[in-house]
Amino acid sequence: MMNHFAQRNLSSSSLDKHSTRNNTRIAFPPPLFGKELQVTGPGFGSPITPEELARSLREADDPLWELIRREAEIGARNEPHLASTLFAIVLNHRSLEDALSFHLASKLESGYFQATQWMELLREAMSDSECYRSAIRKDLMAVTTRDPATQHAIQALLFSKGFHALECYRLANWLWEKGRKPLALYLQSLVSKSFAVDIHPAAKIGSSVFIDHATGVVIGETATVGNHVSMLHNVTLGGTGKETGDRHPKIHDGVLLGAGATVLGNIVVGRGAYVSACSVVLKSVEPFMVVSGVPAKVIGVLTYQQGIFPSFEMDQRVSVCGMFMKPISSDSKQKENYVDYGSYI
Repeated sequence: MMNHFAQRNLSSSSLDKHSTRNNTRIAFPPPLFGKELQVTGPGFGSPITPEELARSLREADDPLWELIRREAEIGARNEPHLASTLFAIVLNHRSLEDALSFHLASKLESGYFQATQWMELLREAMSDSECYRSAIRKDLMAVTTRDPATQHAIQALLFSKGFHALECYRLANWLWEKGRKPLALYLQSLVSKSFAVDIHPAAKIGSSVFIDHATGVVIGETATVGNHVSMLHNVTLGGTGKETGDRHPKIHDGVLLGAGATVLGNIVVGRGAYVSACSVVLKSVEPFMVVSGVPAKVIGVLTYQQGIFPSFEMDQRVSVCGMFMKPISSDSKQKENYVDYGSYI
């Protein structure tokens, strides 16, 4: 069944704002569900969990996009001054891809490269790559479910510069893989200028990735980042000098990289590991290890239930890791098991 939003042709007159000094009236586009939309809370409305999203919008072609549109309509009713912005970025578009393309293009526009050019490139890349389209949704949900300051999907779409930088990187990577390297590098420089995030277009990054705050994040050319990874501001995945070739870290699924963490060289941070804030990692880290310090060394082993990663929990307090962490003990058997990891990492 075709989504009824895909059949709706929204024009600029659909959201007509008439303002006087003491009164504001807004004419809204047709409500989402065929009846008057109820304002369920302040701001963008009552938050909705992924489970509620799947249950309440299960018949929608794109449940996340349906939710974002609903939140945009509620937000416009609650805050009329944002109505024109919400219409331009969300309600005037037929898909999440179109909305995101418009939003990113407006941020990347410069005197040398128009927003319409970026929109064409973004739409072309998203249309060409199913992985790109899927990653957008998974990255959005990662922000919504892991950031306690973000309770709505539309909030991540509109305001999360980590999400914006990551989706711009995905375009740059697509251009790089297509052999359009100068344009990919130009986009990298614009993203660095606009978002203070520097990700080389040749880096490999999975989906469901969360970059919190994002300022100062650097990811080098041969770095790889797996699925379900979370990192905070000022994280560096860098080389160790002027060597060429494969010279950057490999971050496996579910890793949590604390604020200011630095990982240098062609080393591996294993699945589900946690690197605490401001640590400097110089040697590989085994799965589910907790490392801390300069240089970093192992201080414990995470014992989350199966299927839970530290990147989901986002708990960066090493002092309370005892809830989920088995410390390195002094008994001989455990020493044998961890002797390779007790040295500096």
